[in-house]
Amino acid sequence: MSAAVSLPTPGVGTRTTETHCPYCSLQCGITMTAGDRPATLVPADFPVNRGGLCSKGWSAAELLDHPERLTRPLVRADPADRSSPLVETSWDAALDRVVAAIRRTQAEHGRDAVGCFGGGGLTNEQAYQFGKFARVALRTSAIDYNGRFCMSSAAGAAVRAFGLDRGMPFPLSDVAAADVVVLVGSNPADTMPPAMQYLDAGRAAGAEHIVVDPRRTNTARHADLHVQPLPGTDLALANGLLHIALAEGLVDEDYVAARTTGFDQVRAGVAGYWPDRVERLTGVPVQQQRRIVFALARGKRSIVLTARGAEQHRHGTDTATAWINLALALGLPGRPGSGWGTVTGQGNGQGGREHGQKADQLPGYRKITDPAARAHVAAVWGVDPEDIPGPGRSAFELLDALGTDGGVRTLLVLASNVAVSAPDARRMVSRLRDLDFLVVSDFFLSETAELADVVLPSAMWAEEEGTMTNVEGRVIRRRRALAPPGEVRDDLQLLAELAERLGAPGFSGDAETVFTELGRASAGGVADYAGLSYARIDAEQGLFWPVPTADHPGTPRLFTERFAHPDGRARFTRVEHVPAHEEPDADYPYVLTTGRVLAHYQSGTQTRRSRSLQLVAPTARAELHPDLARRLGIAADDVVELTTRRGRARFHATITDAVRPDVVFAPFHWGGASSANALTDPALDPTSRMPAFKVCAVAVSRVGGPEELIAPPDPTGQPRPLAHQSPTSPTPHAPSRRRTTRVKSSPRFLQGVYPITGEGLAKPGPLDPALRYEVPQGKTAQALYFRGGNSTAELVYLLLVRDGQPMRWFPIGAKGDVHVPLRVVEDLDGGTVVELHVAAPEGVTGDVVVDLGLVEV
Repeated sequence: MSAAVSLPTPGVGTRTTETHCPYCSLQCGITMTAGDRPATLVPADFPVNRGGLCSKGWSAAELLDHPERLTRPLVRADPADRSSPLVETSWDAALDRVVAAIRRTQAEHGRDAVGCFGGGGLTNEQAYQFGKFARVALRTSAIDYNGRFCMSSAAGAAVRAFGLDRGMPFPLSDVAAADVVVLVGSNPADTMPPAMQYLDAGRAAGAEHIVVDPRRTNTARHADLHVQPLPGTDLALANGLLHIALAEGLVDEDYVAARTTGFDQVRAGVAGYWPDRVERLTGVPVQQQRRIVFALARGKRSIVLTARGAEQHRHGTDTATAWINLALALGLPGRPGSGWGTVTGQGNGQGGREHGQKADQLPGYRKITDPAARAHVAAVWGVDPEDIPGPGRSAFELLDALGTDGGVRTLLVLASNVAVSAPDARRMVSRLRDLDFLVVSDFFLSETAELADVVLPSAMWAEEEGTMTNVEGRVIRRRRALAPPGEVRDDLQLLAELAERLGAPGFSGDAETVFTELGRASAGGVADYAGLSYARIDAEQGLFWPVPTADHPGTPRLFTERFAHPDGRARFTRVEHVPAHEEPDADYPYVLTTGRVLAHYQSGTQTRRSRSLQLVAPTARAELHPDLARRLGIAADDVVELTTRRGRARFHATITDAVRPDVVFAPFHWGGASSANALTDPALDPTSRMPAFKVCAVAVSRVGGPEELIAPPDPTGQPRPLAHQSPTSPTPHAPSRRRTTRVKSSPRFLQGVYPITGEGLAKPGPLDPALRYEVPQGKTAQALYFRGGNSTAELVYLLLVRDGQPMRWFPIGAKGDVHVPLRVVEDLDGGTVVELHVAAPEGVTGDVVVDLGLVEV
């Protein structure tokens, strides 16, 4: 893209503008032609997308003139009745209501009773001004944003390890040049298709690509190896890979000694993650574990990329940390063409958290509790450092306390649809209804806006100026291509006018003015934008932060010489696998995981209104394995109901072996009857406060045959949303035993040759008292393998029984034998009783050979 931003088209009255796609964190370059509406666009040859664009980007201009577009403010016809209809009004009347509600709430309940909730789609200028507005105009600590639901676990892990969080600390071009790329819980083929050109180029040059994902996604289909772990076990897998690296002498000991600290604790911690145990925890065969480690260690340029599949868990920070530990042990971060990174999801998920939307951060990625940071930012804002509030509640905790004493009573929401995107969404809708006053700025009447007292029409991406920070940490320019329709204003103008009405000077509605101030506020911080200007960004097609001075070239690659901790060293942190917060049981026997599909984005507020995208994916579809569908009598396109402890939702069924037989996948882009987040678990990561979107226990049932429109579940059958309660930090599970580098273990065997007399295949029974083992108290055991032989002329079964419950069947053919490596998901704790039973056709006699190997630790 050239520096020219707006070129007239002679004789037509239109102009072309080089700007960027409104969707994912690639921020693909596009060229828009606008004047007389409708506008059109084509992809640009920008360094990120290099002429590529996905279906979402191609269709983005459709929405600028959508008939459902909001063009005037809306208020309730009866201000005292939120069930009264929303009616159009003037900006003055709407803002009068907003300001009156803010003043009334703060007078009655205190400053923190007014809150702000933002989004990762806001420009850097809007995100910065929203944070400033909360802390200066409102003097409230109650601000957070939906990036807490997206990037927070990876950010916490990166800060812990490197002292700095920039999602991808190297350009995308490094991915194309890498010899080995391991993607963990990332599906760019569907979520950011133009990025696949970098992976395609790598494979064409002979690179090895490995995808770790419970689903065989479109990304996994192109990989050299697809590893399919049980959701929620990525941490155990990473620890197991490091165990193998240590055992095989693959650790870069010179790098570890020169550039890191804390490895001895991690070395001790992973000693207990031997390959057979990791196979049982994760379902990943030992052979695949070894292939991943050897590939990463032998590659001259190796990259590990994690994303939401690994991070949206109650232990997501520790999971990302485990993969960083592996990368550090192999000497990857800071090595040319190598490293660890995380794939940012939202368009400005990176910049949105750098400059003040997070509850605990000030601009420049400064900690709000740091006196020096407070003093610096206060000087830019022209306020006393003591007047800047302290840290507030994280996103879910802020939302979960809405309408309570001590919680937010009036909420201002920008660029977020929490009624669809938050976990336990029915509970979230209940909380929004408990508010005294709700204000939503959006360009469509989203599910959250439908609940509001005041809805303010916002400018869309092509109608505003600003900057975004993409997946690589490249700061790029979003340029205004056309004027917004009707009385629409952009969010910078909204915040500036609200601040003026509240008596807070120093807010501008001009994007470049705000960006200049952002640069001063971020100066000297970790995310330093001080040397950036619109002119430099235009001339250089974006720059990678930090850019501390006007003559600084930017920083495409971080950590080449030192890490961001004071001593310049990276930090290893010992982490342990813990089970998912919810595990399957008799009532909810399967695992639900959620994610994106190619045609839609985030809560679907925009993409579900796009005609071309609706033709591709008109309804929400749950993916079920053929074995599971057969067992439940479900056929393709049937309507199925998914039920968790929090709610019910309905989907069309897609029958595919791309998912594990014990896993159900549901997309999260829909609300209403097909709200996946009505099902998800709000258990929070103790570090990042990220909810556990990716794993919960679920039941599946068939509702009926194919229907064009899915009817909502019976409301009388929906669980009652959980009542308000004080949020508590979940306590991570401690290891079941103290890990040391020396693992004292004892083998145990249930073996021998035993005569049998069959009583029917449906009537298994104990084979011999010798085939019974009780794990001693204070010990833990794992079943490693089963071998069996059958002398009869009929099929027989051996059954592994745990505490009286069937655990695993082993069929042994007529005059045949079998050898099965075991994948027991959990350890066998002290007091557990294991037995072997047999089932054979009635009257069949003969002998069976039995050998069950266990290890006792």
